[in-house]
Amino acid sequence: MKKIQILGTGCAKCAKLQENAEKAAKNLGIEYELEKVNDINEIMKFRVMQTPALAVDGTVKAVGKVLSPADIEKLIT
Repeated sequence: MKKIQILGTGCAKCAKLQENAEKAAKNLGIEYELEKVNDINEIMKFRVMQTPALAVDGTVKAVGKVLSPADIEKLIT
């Protein structure tokens, strides 16, 4: 099971990244757990200085941009 984390404080871009991540995982037909990380101290533990950010299985894959579902699919697999 993949763990997908959206790092951000809850802005519109963070919500869009979450939506796109869910679409990507569903398109791939994988089992996944989606976690939204809103706490700034937790986000800092990932060494992320700009949001939104996407982490897969604890590894940051993208920072500061809203990726399309197709781009996220590439990062998940």
